[in-house]
Amino acid sequence: MSLQPESLPSFRLDGQRALVAGGGRGLGAACAQALAQAGADVVVAARSEAEVHAVTQGIQDRGGRAQSLCLDVTDSAAVSRCIANLGPLDILINSAGTNRPALLTETRDEDLRAVMDLNVTAAYLLAREAARSMIAHQRAGSIITISSQMGHVGGPKRTVYCGTKHAVEGMTKALAWELGPHGIRVNTLCPTFIRTAMTEPMLQDPAFADFVRSRIALGRIGTPRDVMGAVVFLASEAAALITGTALMVDGGWTAV
Repeated sequence: MSLQPESLPSFRLDGQRALVAGGGRGLGAACAQALAQAGADVVVAARSEAEVHAVTQGIQDRGGRAQSLCLDVTDSAAVSRCIANLGPLDILINSAGTNRPALLTETRDEDLRAVMDLNVTAAYLLAREAARSMIAHQRAGSIITISSQMGHVGGPKRTVYCGTKHAVEGMTKALAWELGPHGIRVNTLCPTFIRTAMTEPMLQDPAFADFVRSRIALGRIGTPRDVMGAVVFLASEAAALITGTALMVDGGWTAV
């Protein structure tokens, strides 16, 4: 039996609508820009109106399609209302997140709640409402959460952060089975340390920056551009049989 020639699956996202939560800066902004460049109609959502407007304007200036949405992703009612009002949704990027590094014995209750609320609860709320929308509109969508290499390993002063990212990884595997019958794929994208506004203060410490580089096989700290191709891949037809898994963008950190 001879094999029939196959066409390459498309990495384009033309005609698809994407919501990028936490899209006002850092990795979220990079994801929004990448999806727009791949042809998606992007809704950039974050709490800061100024930040989402700047990202949206930048996409539009490059010829992309984008709109701004001011949204507190930890507010369940607001998330439900906003996603319902968006209409058919094909792609959700859960990129809202935070970290407050501290030793376990020095962690404050308010820090524990803040990190859990944004990294876990908000991701769950967004996935739930996006799934409801995709099912209602019969869209075989893609839900992608920006997790971390710390969802697969541990690290000093990262007890809370690692706990939230491990939770997201478990949630993703369960959702893949729940939503698979609807054709909805659910995955995580797991970067190493990327230079963003959140990580820059940590990386200003030469000893910490050297430690980070020593754990990355490629020998360099990541940039937001490093996640752009990966998120387009997971959102696109090229990843049509990929669900319930984690795409590591960690320079080899977890390879040991």
